[in-house]
Amino acid sequence: MVKTCIVTGYGINADDELKKAFEICGSEAQKIHINDLIKIPTLLDLFHIIGFPGGFSFGDHLGSGMVFGNLFKKKLKTALDSFINSGKLVIGICNGFQVLVKMGILPNLSGNWTQEVSLIHNDSGKFEDRWVKLKINSDSPCIWTNGLSQMEAPVRHGEGKFVISDINVEKQIQTLCLDAVTYTSKNDGNVEYPDNPNGSVHNIAGICDRTGRVFGLMPHPEAYIFPENHPRWQREGVAQRIGLEIFKNGVNYCRQKL
Repeated sequence: MVKTCIVTGYGINADDELKKAFEICGSEAQKIHINDLIKIPTLLDLFHIIGFPGGFSFGDHLGSGMVFGNLFKKKLKTALDSFINSGKLVIGICNGFQVLVKMGILPNLSGNWTQEVSLIHNDSGKFEDRWVKLKINSDSPCIWTNGLSQMEAPVRHGEGKFVISDINVEKQIQTLCLDAVTYTSKNDGNVEYPDNPNGSVHNIAGICDRTGRVFGLMPHPEAYIFPENHPRWQREGVAQRIGLEIFKNGVNYCRQKL
């Protein structure tokens, strides 16, 4: 049985949705508070996947995902390093993506957990809550998006603008095709607000690391696990539970490889 650890903590609010998505895909999912992991880091050895859910960890008081990410980095770096190096999977969604970026394991081009990119306040200056269209990079090594071409999912964030300060990091992300998911428009033409809801550079909505096993994205695929979740399901007859495909990829990978 593929086992998933859903990391919870103060301010996390999408843990139940993420747990449900993994369970529908056949994984046994368990919510574990970050404080319990800090007390017993070896708990991570029991799992094949770690999921960092969305929310407002520690109120985002020092910046989105900053406190949670630094706490994990300071207290659980050795355990998480061992987890990743053993070939297991990590996914972070919305605040979870912010946590992975702030702790430095995405994209982790340097290999030493140095923060290389960030997620900052939306260009609109307001919280964005809307469904967006996404394009999947078929050349990306990301195992979570393997075989997908496009999807729709909701965004719910105030700090989702993906930025890169170092030109070399920017080049590597593009050259290695780590930009696994990008915002796109309905006709795949010019991508402007609100199609790109936050002003992310190169319309980046999610990235992976070199291995393709660590993945983070701002949109919420776990919020699209039933056709009825889609706002236009009655008018357009939406049938495919596309958000689940990301989690199916992760669970199936673990079944085959681990």
